Amino acid sequence: MSGTGDAFKRLKKTVDDNADKGRGLVAKAAQAAKKATGGAHDDKIDRGAGAATEYLRKRARKNRE
Repeated sequence: MSGTGDAFKRLKKTVDDNADKGRGLVAKAAQAAKKATGGAHDDKIDRGAGAATEYLRKRARKNRE
């Protein structure tokens, strides 16, 4: 289980170091998901992308302080 914890810590550090770039990737992933589902789940995709973008925005802000 410690391997999972270490991987999560590395992932979190990578997100922290690249939060601004990650927001663009979230938007691209959301667009791809909308296209793949034919618009059937746009509301759910938008909520998920919004939550991820807000998280990344907070991480980026915290890193600048």
